Amino acid sequence: MFGSLLGRDIAIDLGTANTLVYVRGEGVVLREPSVIAIDNTRGKVLAVGAEAKQMLGRTPGTINAHRPMKDGVIRDADYATEMIRHFIRSVHKNRYLNKPRVVICVPIGATQVEKKTIKEAAKLAGAREVFLIPEPMAAAIGAGLPVGEARGNMVCDIGGGTSEIAVISLGGIVCAKPITVGGDAIDDAIINWIKREYSLHIGYQTAEKIKIEAASAYPTPGLSHAEIRGRDVVTGLPRTVTVTPEEIRKAIEEPVLQIIDAIKGALDQTPPELSSDIIDRGIILTGGGALLTGLVQRVESETGIVTYVAESAEDCVVLGSGKCLENFESLKRVFIDA
Repeated sequence: MFGSLLGRDIAIDLGTANTLVYVRGEGVVLREPSVIAIDNTRGKVLAVGAEAKQMLGRTPGTINAHRPMKDGVIRDADYATEMIRHFIRSVHKNRYLNKPRVVICVPIGATQVEKKTIKEAAKLAGAREVFLIPEPMAAAIGAGLPVGEARGNMVCDIGGGTSEIAVISLGGIVCAKPITVGGDAIDDAIINWIKREYSLHIGYQTAEKIKIEAASAYPTPGLSHAEIRGRDVVTGLPRTVTVTPEEIRKAIEEPVLQIIDAIKGALDQTPPELSSDIIDRGIILTGGGALLTGLVQRVESETGIVTYVAESAEDCVVLGSGKCLENFESLKRVFIDA
């Protein structure tokens, strides 16, 4: 009762591409792009989330649409604070009477300074207490893995800015291989390849659509050709080209290979006893990047280990953080001290 008077606990997956918010007792209540639009003339926040994302690349000189997160950590503290404040207020209506306890996910490779920045931003945004949890640990809990057992569990969380591969046992991370490659790097690869091969400039939203509809990490029958509209680099005029799935697979090969190499690197660091467990239990993929067509088959072909995509893969990190709120006393040991 006393805890409820202080405020509803909130878990936040503060991602490079999207932010998800979980409220204790309610589940996931908010899912918005990690974007904020600012009116430069007045220094006023114009939009946050989906509305702000629509402004990316389309704003006049007086308005800037920012993504305050980079590689899973805050790159602009002021804008990130405003964004977090907006999301907290969206789900926590009684902000003038009480403040929530907040759990926020952070990349395993985040520095102490970056962790401190996240905690301070959340407190400035209205949090009473802030607890940090490593993203791969949250993803494993959200995927339903028995992280407290003395058995090895491998999770590969592929987000917008980072991919975090970790082996977990007895409630701790035994070894990890974080890399700053994720869904955004795949978008960049598509943009650069289209520009290089077709002299066509496209935006990030177009690249994201191509990634979802036509990209694959492994030869996959049934994928459609992609009709791509953009601006001709030479003439500056609009132009349309048609690209095959095989071409798109070639375009994204470098970031996909980096993710595969990171998984192999984590396996190489894993103690033999836990390696045996992983062979038996398989590799679990989480995060939005896990939904890339053919990625499961690619990981299996490269590692020889059965690979699965977790149920509700995009939500695993925030769901795991939410479970820590629901079972705070039993799971609080997974939090990290900033």
